[in-house]
Amino acid sequence: MMMQDSPIYIPTDSSHDAMDSHLLQETSTTASEHPDQTHNESTAGDSEEEEEEEKKTKGKAQPMDCALAPSEKLEQAQKMAEKFMKEKEVHKANRELIRCVALTRIIYGDSHWQLAQAFSNLAHGYLSLRGLPAQAIEHAESAKRILLTGSHTAPGTPEDKREILGTLVTVYYTLGVAHLTQNNGKESHLSLQKAEKLMEELQELDGRVIMGLKVSEKDLVIALGSTCLQQNKLGFATGYFEKAVDAVISAEGDTAPELINLYQKVAQSEQLKKNHEKAIGYLLQAHSICVTLHKKLSVEAAQTGLLLGKAYAATGEQQHFEAAEMYFTESLIAYEAAVGAKDSLTLTAIEEFSKWLVQAEKKQQAYRLLKDSLKFIIDIYGDFSEKAAEIYHLMGSICLAGGKMREAYQLFSKCLQIQTAVYGPHNKKPKEMQELLNALERSPAVHEGNRLLK
Repeated sequence: MMMQDSPIYIPTDSSHDAMDSHLLQETSTTASEHPDQTHNESTAGDSEEEEEEEKKTKGKAQPMDCALAPSEKLEQAQKMAEKFMKEKEVHKANRELIRCVALTRIIYGDSHWQLAQAFSNLAHGYLSLRGLPAQAIEHAESAKRILLTGSHTAPGTPEDKREILGTLVTVYYTLGVAHLTQNNGKESHLSLQKAEKLMEELQELDGRVIMGLKVSEKDLVIALGSTCLQQNKLGFATGYFEKAVDAVISAEGDTAPELINLYQKVAQSEQLKKNHEKAIGYLLQAHSICVTLHKKLSVEAAQTGLLLGKAYAATGEQQHFEAAEMYFTESLIAYEAAVGAKDSLTLTAIEEFSKWLVQAEKKQQAYRLLKDSLKFIIDIYGDFSEKAAEIYHLMGSICLAGGKMREAYQLFSKCLQIQTAVYGPHNKKPKEMQELLNALERSPAVHEGNRLLK
């Protein structure tokens, strides 16, 4: 086990001195009964959203029975946290997890492994329920300090050892995923590797994983694959994702919804390795599951169809052009049927399809698609938007490639006008566009067109 370093006390400086008002109200009776053990812990920067929720629910929540002993209150809070998590009651679950920390500290003190466990559960909650990595990291670090340096962390029984190992798995998994969301690949990988080793040690104790473990082996493997993908460790990423695929198929069958994202992740790794055929194979499996579970004209099927179109197009081989066009077209039809022609998902699909049509020398088809979508782009994003500038740029490039110099000049001029408004006159994009326009102005076709327009 990883228990080392000198003892360290959990910080209680001014930034951590005040528990939120709801927590103080709920624990005040217990605290008065145990004045020597009460230490407040902040909620590590709760969001404005939770503050609003607190205002709405304050006075409505049923207080704990004051006659209950602290241990009974803790058990009650733990049960309520689990209940609210299952019911997706995010803020209520978070409040119960905070209560668990306060009550555990009252009962066990500042250096007991059960306080670390309460902190790890709170950290995991901030990440999985709220999507708040900074808060998750802060609480996970508190749990880690207690486990690695606390004076009351030595396991007394084999069951205690399992609990401590399980808590360490949760701590390092939470740190790993939180750093991953913050694009801190190195820290993420180190933490997840520690979680992986601890998971192995936990499983070797007596061949089973303790009940109630927050993190499954599959969760850990997927996280490791994701962090390897982020760091461009593609061989490792593929291996982890394939291991996760096997685990899901073994547990839920070969049409489990979770396989869709996993197949897409493996495909992404293979594409980055230029293994286009393998990538296409995985995406075909993802698309097949989407069509089976969600039907052909669904957002899910449209998304996998678009990825397939891009995958076939990425090969650059003539033999795959027909398949690329088929999946691009099917994706566009599915998006229009599922969310409508004006939706941003549909417009993004049109843009991707149009870019490929240009590469496939089908410029007129691409131009018509872009022109038809332009009015929707302006409706959604506005006349002066980055998206509108991109469409004008694409349309101008198509005209330029087709020798339509005057049309290209007009479209690029509109693009420059938008880019200047969006990025400012000194940005690289409008400067490059201005240089292109200066070059086009030397063309007789442009001058003739401009003279006729006057």
